[in-house]
Amino acid sequence: EVQLVESGGGLVQPGGSLRLSCVASGFTFSNAAMTWARQAPGEGIEWVSDINSGGTSTSYADSVKGRFTISRDNAKNTVYLQMDSLKPEDTAVYYCANGAYRNSWTKYDYWGQGTQVTVSS
Repeated sequence: EVQLVESGGGLVQPGGSLRLSCVASGFTFSNAAMTWARQAPGEGIEWVSDINSGGTSTSYADSVKGRFTISRDNAKNTVYLQMDSLKPEDTAVYYCANGAYRNSWTKYDYWGQGTQVTVSS
């Protein structure tokens, strides 16, 4: 059974921080690149960040570069997204997926259920 379970979302004020986690099971996590994406209501899915299998290479969307940091702990089958200096426009449901295909959504095999992040005063 393949599972990706996101957690760590919540309500935060502008300028605040959150750390999201995605725990994977049912596949060889240590061999898999991983992706974070997000979706606001009425909007399409937006690629946010990805990381290679060894955690040595990372990429970020321009909208989050310098504020978000992706990392992973292969011993824990977990990928993280540290979000700092949050803005209201970061409000969305955040998802993790296996692979690193930017916005080629049909290439991803598995998605988590998502975790809600709301940035508001």
